[in-house]
Amino acid sequence: MNANKRIQAKLDIAEALRFLAEALTDIGVVQSEAEARVLLLSAAGLEHMHLITQPERQLSEIEANTLSMWLERRLMGEPVTRITGRRDFWTLDLRVTPDVLDPRADTETIVEAAIDLLGQRMADPLRILDLGTGTGALLLALLTECSRATGVGIDISPAACAVAEDNAHRNGLEDRAVIRLGDWAQGLEERFDLVVSNPPYIESAAIAGLDREVREHDPLLALDGGADGLDAYRKIIGALPANLAADGICVLELGIGQAPAVKKLAEETGLMGLGLRRDLGGVERALALGWPV
Repeated sequence: MNANKRIQAKLDIAEALRFLAEALTDIGVVQSEAEARVLLLSAAGLEHMHLITQPERQLSEIEANTLSMWLERRLMGEPVTRITGRRDFWTLDLRVTPDVLDPRADTETIVEAAIDLLGQRMADPLRILDLGTGTGALLLALLTECSRATGVGIDISPAACAVAEDNAHRNGLEDRAVIRLGDWAQGLEERFDLVVSNPPYIESAAIAGLDREVREHDPLLALDGGADGLDAYRKIIGALPANLAADGICVLELGIGQAPAVKKLAEETGLMGLGLRRDLGGVERALALGWPV
């Protein structure tokens, strides 16, 4: 790293924050101050309020060296969440590793849609299924909102299952969340009140054109949806007759423009659409499904 990009020991918090933000701005990071704050908080083991109440607190040599290494990684294009190994999702503090998809804010749309559709049922002892659970983000977020619910998260990756289990412990939900190794819902003989999934939905040929931060740092297994991007949806929807309760709800994350094709797959299985929800960018992100009454 260029010497003028290194963080110096004994630099105070306020100065370090300005230094980081300026370095990130120089490489075109739009949310440079927010990213600088995340890096600084993580490296220095601080809470958010400490940036305000302790602006003159000086960095130790270890903290400065850590920040310098992290800044170099960020300047090379590595996402902040991959550097710190953490992601804030919903109300959760999640551990993120190279073995799992980094859950984005768009995926919170699935949680919002499920909550709206459940309504007063959120107080019931629901059974929730999260297929392709990854970090456990969807399952754990829903368990925080549905206080009497229990759930199962399934992933084909043993490493991902380990991350999801750790996140359940980190967020005090280990007693209500079971993480299982499996190929979608294969062999599952239980019906659930709510089924959710953020499956791989990128067309195989489009992987090479994804943003560098996605292409180089999210696992291919969590991105590649096959030739038409619909392989995972076929498996998930095909399993719903055996796994979705009669009055159950399924909410699936969608890629851009996939709503018509996924809805058609669902209708061919006898399901009906319960609504589409757009994310903050205006993309039709969450498709809700259920059985006709």
